[in-house]
Amino acid sequence: MAIGRNAGVVDTDEEVPLFPGAPLLGSLQDLKSDSLGTYLRAQQQRGDVVRVSAGPPGMRAELYCVFSPEGAQQVLASEAANFRKDNAFYQEVRESFGNGLLTSQDEDYLRQRRLVQPLFTRRRVDGYAGAVAAETASVVTAWEEAPDGIVDVADEMAHLALRAVARILFGTDVEATADVVARCFPVITDYVLRRGYSPANIPRSWPTPGNRRAAAAMAELYGVCDRIIGQRRRTGAGASPDGATGEDLLTLLAAARSADDKEFDAAELRDQVLIFLLAGHETTATSLCFALHLLARHPEQQDRAREEITRVLGGRRPEASDLERLPYLSQVIKEAMRLYPAAPVIGRKAVAATRIGGYAIPAGADVILAPWVTHRRPEHWPDPERFDPDRFTPEAEAGRPRYAWLPFGGGPRACIGQHFSMLESVIALAMILRAYSFEAVDAEIPVGAGITLRTEGPVRCRVRRLDG
Repeated sequence: MAIGRNAGVVDTDEEVPLFPGAPLLGSLQDLKSDSLGTYLRAQQQRGDVVRVSAGPPGMRAELYCVFSPEGAQQVLASEAANFRKDNAFYQEVRESFGNGLLTSQDEDYLRQRRLVQPLFTRRRVDGYAGAVAAETASVVTAWEEAPDGIVDVADEMAHLALRAVARILFGTDVEATADVVARCFPVITDYVLRRGYSPANIPRSWPTPGNRRAAAAMAELYGVCDRIIGQRRRTGAGASPDGATGEDLLTLLAAARSADDKEFDAAELRDQVLIFLLAGHETTATSLCFALHLLARHPEQQDRAREEITRVLGGRRPEASDLERLPYLSQVIKEAMRLYPAAPVIGRKAVAATRIGGYAIPAGADVILAPWVTHRRPEHWPDPERFDPDRFTPEAEAGRPRYAWLPFGGGPRACIGQHFSMLESVIALAMILRAYSFEAVDAEIPVGAGITLRTEGPVRCRVRRLDG
């Protein structure tokens, strides 16, 4: 969630209901301490379109929160051109992680999407299954030495997802990048969040301790990416991520050409790499972490998933073609994404005045979508806090609005990597569940909204190696 400046005002008899906050700061402290709970209470108390006021007088932001599937569809799809990534939060992401596919707009975005789209076809993505399986095999082996049989699946899945995406991006250069990303990303993302939540920020150029730490982390991260990109452009193709004959994603990005024979320049290439590292590992890590946590708390569903894995795979490694043969495992992942969406809050800024759900949204308004809330609407998700993978049978999915479930966004800017995320999650979860049984140590996991959903502590499970 980002706090922007005051939006314009539209005269209307249908004023958007205001969620009450403190007299001086409005809901600022509530949003800082528990933004997800605040949005959930706002929907429960005020309805589908709610105004949340935050910040001191003279610097107060008005957030227009939209919680219904129909409203989400309007913002992301049917009126997508009217809702832009122009808010303060996206600007902070741009300044830290570059103007890549996640943050770019207009002609920049269209050009980038045309260049990148051929690299994310189903056939191309399926070719990365071997890299995911290889990295998962390393995790499975390492857990045999886990002290007292306890692992923090939040840390472990972050490590796995980062290694997998770094291997796919950089091939044999994975070792040079994974450690740098793991060290620098938390510093940069925390910096982005602090500035995104603040009603006013000092310039990044001022030599404060926070600015210097962030600048040093960015310099180190940019440096390793630039070095590898430079080497790749000088020497040509890198080793394929699965060790077979082929090319890694960086090589393909460097060679991509638009219809007018233009390629990414060095800075644009680095921006794409940084965004892929950010979006490609944090989102999948979140889904895998909570899928394991939920299965550890629900042994019946864990046994059912393992039975499907054993029946379909036997003792062999999963392949891309197994994705359709493991429907219950896919349902587990989708239900984990419902309860713990990696992007729990989505922000946009309205260009022109419009109406959502019968209420007037002024031009310039900061508009907030909250999948965390939409995924808990009881009319679409009965007993919404209950873990139930059968919510995602084909019949059940057909009976719900398209935007009742939106972990990958939607419309023309839907996540380009959603097939990769599902493929990686199914392969990793299949290999892990076949090797280990899980019992939850931490029953309740506090979470918060960062750039992606973040845990506020460990997610520990007791693991037991299974025979075979």
